[in-house]
Amino acid sequence: MMSQTILIVEDEVAIAQNLCYALATDGFTPVHVNLGQAALDMLQSDQSKIALIVLDVGLPDLNGFEVCRRLRQFCQTPVIFLTARGDEIDRIVGLEIGADDYVTKPFSPRELVARVRAILRRQLLPVAAETPLDQVPERFELRADEARIFYFGECLTLTRYEYLLLKTLIERPNFLFSRAQLMDLVWTHAANTMDRTVDTHIKSIRAKLKLINDQDDPIQTHRGMGYSIALA
Repeated sequence: MMSQTILIVEDEVAIAQNLCYALATDGFTPVHVNLGQAALDMLQSDQSKIALIVLDVGLPDLNGFEVCRRLRQFCQTPVIFLTARGDEIDRIVGLEIGADDYVTKPFSPRELVARVRAILRRQLLPVAAETPLDQVPERFELRADEARIFYFGECLTLTRYEYLLLKTLIERPNFLFSRAQLMDLVWTHAANTMDRTVDTHIKSIRAKLKLINDQDDPIQTHRGMGYSIALA
């Protein structure tokens, strides 16, 4: 199988070198540029050569969010944001403008490579058959054997915990889960995780749902209690 090329857009040389090494060790072909405009020029020239982009937010010429906005005008190559900015609003903005995942520094290169593989694996899964014009897609379709969730007929691109969280809600529609219950069910092996993590992931999921149907809001917030979901 031909090695897939991963474009790293990162101005910190040490971080770029570590990531290049981790990707190369795992069988990928890393390509590194340190400016946002250089990445845009490369993608406009031939985006088919790049399988995925790891994009830093704090670049010296263009903000990473702006780079993502511009490339989404002509390119649908998957994007993982890599940044020191871990604020919840930054993560939500990144996902809303078209990123597929968001990793904050400091990070584990091996974990990031695993995220790269997960996103590329989803890209290779068979596309769902087109829905006849006289049929309306279900709000949600859970395909647990494929670890995929469809929303109004479109496959959602979810991180591991986003998938597990949404799956948990879907499996018990209209059931009110407390944050503590969701933590116990979803983050079973994650240490040092706080209740606020649930809120952050819910907002990220909502942002991805809005990209498909901005008139629908199936996840219900029960202030001071938790979350539930409606399937119809």
